[in-house]
Order: sequence, then structure tokens, then C-alpha cells
Amino acid sequence: MGSKYSAVRQNIMQKHLFVTNVVTTGGLLAAGDAITQNLEIAMDKEGTQKYSLQRTKRMLAVGLALGPFGHLWYSKLVDRLVPGVASTQTALKKILADQIVAGPFFCSAFFFGMALLEGKGVNGASEEVKEKFLPVYMIDWCFWPPAQFINFRFLPMEFRVIYVAVLTLCWNTFLSYYKHRDIPKPSES
Repeated sequence: MGSKYSAVRQNIMQKHLFVTNVVTTGGLLAAGDAITQNLEIAMDKEGTQKYSLQRTKRMLAVGLALGPFGHLWYSKLVDRLVPGVASTQTALKKILADQIVAGPFFCSAFFFGMALLEGKGVNGASEEVKEKFLPVYMIDWCFWPPAQFINFRFLPMEFRVIYVAVLTLCWNTFLSYYKHRDIPKPSES
């Protein structure tokens, strides 16, 4: 039984890796939002917080839009940009490339895409990126380098996107929280 499942899974991964990676990315971004919303509802003392399916759909849409870049980056580009055997030195170079190229792209594209889908327009989306990018990108530097060290040092290419997607569930829960929280504006006195 186990070997049949393994063979089917491997067949799907090889034949449909792009679709698997894109759908996984979108689904996990939506799942992160679902977790965040349920936590927000559970912590709402007034009981006024309601689940927003539209919000989760927007998260899904942004995830599906970002999935192709994730597939291309983790399946092909990072290995071409930083070739070499799976060594500590190669892993560290890939982490640096990931943090310099993929990190800023994913972070800014997430906030920009979400704001556009919320109807904020290009100017509103740009403002949201300006407001939220840097704090999230700084936290990104604390979270992703250790995770990516394992990814680039020990995992074969075909498991990289799935590995990152699973860790992304935790990250997406944080992103959804940070995206949708109310940030107090500095007083103008």
C-alpha cells in the first residue's frame, strides 16, 4: 500500500510539478489566512469579528499569482544562479540569493496584489507596500534563512517548493495577521 501511494505521489510530482506547486502556494496562503481569521475570531472579546470568505479568496488569488514565480525560482533559477553541489557554502550562497531576489519580490508583490484586490488602486497598493514592506522583510530575514539552509543544503530540487510551502503556512498566518491588523498612525501634533 505504501509503495503504491509513493509511486503515485512521485508520478504526480514529476508530471505535474508546476501545477502542484502553484496550487499548493495558493492553497497555503488561503489556509494561513483561515488560521489567522479563526484566531482573530477566537480572541475577539466583543464577538463582533466575522469570518470573511472574500478575504480568504483574495489571499488564494495572490498565492496562485505568486506560485509560478515560486516554481520557477525554486525549481530552476536559484540552482542556475548559484550552481554547485549541496554543500554548506552553496547553501549559504543560495540563501543570500533567495533573500536578495525572492524575498523582496514575494513580500512586495503580496502587499501590492492584496491591496489591488481590495480595490485600493495602484497608489493605495504602493502606499501599503511602503508602509508594511520593511518591517515584514526584516522579520523575513529572521525566519527564512534557517529554513532555507535546510532546503538548499539537504533537500532534492523536486521537494523544495513543497517544503517551502509547508513552512509558508506558518509564515502566511503571520502575513495575513500583519496585512490585516490595524496599524496606529503617528499623531500629528
